[in-house]
Amino acid sequence: MPRQPGLTRHAYAELVIQPPYDREDAFRGLETASHLWVIFQFHEAVRAEWKPVVRPPRLGGNRKMGVFASRSPFRPNSLGLSVVRNEGLARRDGRLVLRISNHDLIEGTPILDIKPYLPFADSVPEASLGWADSPPTEKLAVVFLPEAERQLADLAPEDYPDFRALIEDVVSYDPRPSFRRGRDEERIYGAHLYDVNVRFRFVTEHGEKRVEVLTVC
Repeated sequence: MPRQPGLTRHAYAELVIQPPYDREDAFRGLETASHLWVIFQFHEAVRAEWKPVVRPPRLGGNRKMGVFASRSPFRPNSLGLSVVRNEGLARRDGRLVLRISNHDLIEGTPILDIKPYLPFADSVPEASLGWADSPPTEKLAVVFLPEAERQLADLAPEDYPDFRALIEDVVSYDPRPSFRRGRDEERIYGAHLYDVNVRFRFVTEHGEKRVEVLTVC
């Protein structure tokens, strides 16, 4: 999954609203909100014990930072917080779902609360962190090899909306840990998006770097 929600312009999801909260009344007025805060649990990162320091991938995976100075999923309470785009409510097979995009969640993520994003209160343009103020890395060019192109053409667009663009969003920012960048150029990497395994590699030629998508199956 992408490291931050703002890096995925083409990631779509549906939050399934469980009883007794699956009532349209509970969402009245939310249709005017362009963006939402989603509070969730890092359910795949729950541990019996927590550690006071973590190794953020942004710092190469070698430098330690305090867990409360990071956005690591390995936290004492396993809680996550993301800003996502609101795509509206819908009924799917009799169930109420809230459609979102630009997210960084995975299948089965437990959603604990949903709140509207308030631009006048939540946006702080002058905010800074110091060690992660700029985008994670340069955005690399992405090339789909013929086999990947053929496989993309066989996917149903309604099941995989903007799938090519989603792949580009994920791999163009180089999802490898920082300490691997510049190494293992011949290594083939894989990532699961939806139920598809995307295989890709990083190539440097004549001083130019790019990502080659090999297969999408």
